[in-house]
Amino acid sequence: MDAHSAEAERPNGRSVSAAGEGRAGWARLALLALLAAALVPLVAAGLRSVLWALVGIAGLALAAAGVWWALAHTGVVRLAGVALCVAAPAVVLALYGASGMLVPALLSLALWLVATVAARVAVIPRHAPSAPERAPAAAPQHPWILMNPRSGGGKVDRFHLVDKARAAGARVVLLGAGRQDVAELARQAVSEGADLLAVAGGDGTQALVAEVAAQHDLPFLVIPAGTRNHFALDLGLDRDDPAAALDGLADGVELRVDLGFAADRVFVNNASFGTYAAVVSDPAYRDEKVQTTLQTLPGLLSGPDAPKLRMRAGDTSADGLQALLVSNNPYLRAVDSAHPGRRERLDSGLLGLLCVRVGSAAQAAQLLRGPRSGSLLRLTAREAVVEADTDTVPAGIDGEHVLLPAPVVCRIAPGALRIRVPRHRPGTALSRTSADWPRITRLALGRPGTGGQGAAEAA
Repeated sequence: MDAHSAEAERPNGRSVSAAGEGRAGWARLALLALLAAALVPLVAAGLRSVLWALVGIAGLALAAAGVWWALAHTGVVRLAGVALCVAAPAVVLALYGASGMLVPALLSLALWLVATVAARVAVIPRHAPSAPERAPAAAPQHPWILMNPRSGGGKVDRFHLVDKARAAGARVVLLGAGRQDVAELARQAVSEGADLLAVAGGDGTQALVAEVAAQHDLPFLVIPAGTRNHFALDLGLDRDDPAAALDGLADGVELRVDLGFAADRVFVNNASFGTYAAVVSDPAYRDEKVQTTLQTLPGLLSGPDAPKLRMRAGDTSADGLQALLVSNNPYLRAVDSAHPGRRERLDSGLLGLLCVRVGSAAQAAQLLRGPRSGSLLRLTAREAVVEADTDTVPAGIDGEHVLLPAPVVCRIAPGALRIRVPRHRPGTALSRTSADWPRITRLALGRPGTGGQGAAEAA
């Protein structure tokens, strides 16, 4: 096949060269917008623009320090922190306005946003390889579904999940008001011949039943009837229509995903240690989240009982940690405006580790530097050990408070869980689309790469 024929057979009639030109155009726009964002303040204030940039950074740093005082202290110090949070940005804006720099600063910010968006568009694959078509899995003969009527503000009743599940041939068990052994209910269902386990409820309940399904190598169906259902979101399920997940019973496919373990507890999303885990351990947190958090945080962040954790993962270690988040597969970023709290995949065979160490207002201000601040550490590992100076460590396992004996070994079990999902579901695979400026520059100059890499980028 000659080059012309190959170009003609591109999807939607677009050739490799046309796709490459499109990328190059977006890359050039990104570079021009980035250059303009730097030139606007220079034209408006000359070299003084550097000083004004430092003023803006100082304002953000002071605001971050104010947040720390507001969270880590009480009384007059907390009030001072709140005042600083409000006053620092207000003073910066007032100074910008008085000096005629407000409009150039806003214009520069807008151009920087344009540059970032254009850079992301330039590196998004035009024709991402489609996932291999999976053959429909055989329909279960004796599906068993555990439903929590109180979860998600009553989604089970609101979406008529009981009637729809029974109409689909499933046996439904409803959780009562008292404490019940969820895992034992699932094990009993297996002993009675269930060939699929499912949960309509929150992520904590999902994890308990998923562990039983993994132990017996049975498929597991997720019905997003909880409040947040991050696990369902990363599986591509429609959280606004929990009943749609029931389509997976008759017309479903199977996936293999990883499971995380903190000691002997399974988690499908994450296990948190330190500050957050201690906050959720307070019985009042369920009903008064904000008030309870504000009351307990000062002692947890700066008091004598503030948790100090140590973490070891391979050759890396960190101590003096206030908080540690261990996730079943890494989240895209600590803060991701495009996909907040999302995981790119659930089958990488790696834990995501996010370590936080903030012991003062100065360290809180340094958080603006991100990973370079020394207060944040992000890495991946197959196993991590969490240590403390106490015999037990409070932990939040998929949002459920537990006490675990120290040290806590966290590990991942690759491909441990068979997940059954509807063959047609709205979720799409995520991809990392952060601005890669060296690559953007190569695209803008018409040099996307060499050899196969260049052809792949052009495609």
